[in-house]
Amino acid sequence: MVIPTVGRPLLEGCLESIAAGGAWPAELIVVDQGASPAVAGWVERLRVRGINARHVPSARTGIAAGTNQGLQLVRTRFVAVTHDDCRVSPDWLASMAERLRGAGEVILTGRLEPEGDGEVPTTVTHPHRIVYTRPLLDRDVLFPANMGLPVRVLERVGWLDEDPLLRWAAEDNDWAYRALRAKVPIVYEPALVVGHLAWRDRSELAATYRRYARGQGCFYGKWLRRGDPFIALRAARDLLRGPWLVLRGLVTGNRALAGMGRAEVAGIGPGILAGLLHGRRLP
Repeated sequence: MVIPTVGRPLLEGCLESIAAGGAWPAELIVVDQGASPAVAGWVERLRVRGINARHVPSARTGIAAGTNQGLQLVRTRFVAVTHDDCRVSPDWLASMAERLRGAGEVILTGRLEPEGDGEVPTTVTHPHRIVYTRPLLDRDVLFPANMGLPVRVLERVGWLDEDPLLRWAAEDNDWAYRALRAKVPIVYEPALVVGHLAWRDRSELAATYRRYARGQGCFYGKWLRRGDPFIALRAARDLLRGPWLVLRGLVTGNRALAGMGRAEVAGIGPGILAGLLHGRRLP
């Protein structure tokens, strides 16, 4: 099991949720890009309790780099991934392992439920199992804070793209797109449940939406640079969706919806341009 982290205090609760589970991972790999000495202590505390936990300090930056570094150290047939601002349900790891053993070469994902009193940028609560075999025009379908796969899938899909342009928040969408293009299904299992903490205040949440939109635009620009017609349709749709969300939010008085729309207006277009320019910095 892999957890990339920058050493936030949130990690302690994530580790505790794993320790409280009905099954423990064969090895827990915590890739730490932060500088907090507390992380090593939290990992050591798991080892004392009998969990085979490994603290891996890393000088690399970005969630793609942290995830890749962890995946490269995995020595089991299957691997599960979550993030430090998440809390896994008690049966999550056992359910993930059971499904992976009989699923073949697929990527599993599941529910991402809000936890806490505030808002979270990403939630997924659909009640029914869905098998995705091709990219969708209106959304992305993989949630890496709740993910499992056979390690051999990486031979078909490759590693997450560590390009700084995608570091804003679209490395997962890019990787999922590559997986579906490589004919690796992504299977949504609602029984796999992870809680996503509401730890951001309103201003931080707005900044997160802008970062996500910018990263998504860079993801589109990367594939537009390669002449991908499907991504051209997706990009056109999102360029139109931002103003529409702003209008709907203003008409209905939905501030959150209007805020998401403003983030897309501010982020998608510049992100596309940055992706097309392949890494040149824009003012």
